[in-house]
Amino acid sequence: MGDSLKARVREKMLRQLNEDGSPDPEQDDPRQISVENDLEALEAVADDDPLVEQLAERYLVP
Repeated sequence: MGDSLKARVREKMLRQLNEDGSPDPEQDDPRQISVENDLEALEAVADDDPLVEQLAERYLVP
């Protein structure tokens, strides 16, 4: 398995956002905002940061 955990989590989050489609400009989607915020946080940390594990537990199915 060549992909890092961080890369797999990022891929899953991006796929989830893509599957959700474009946001409705007249209505905030708390779920989509949460995924976007988590993605930003993921991008800001190193591969071995504990946040990567936390997000993996949230977004990856065991």
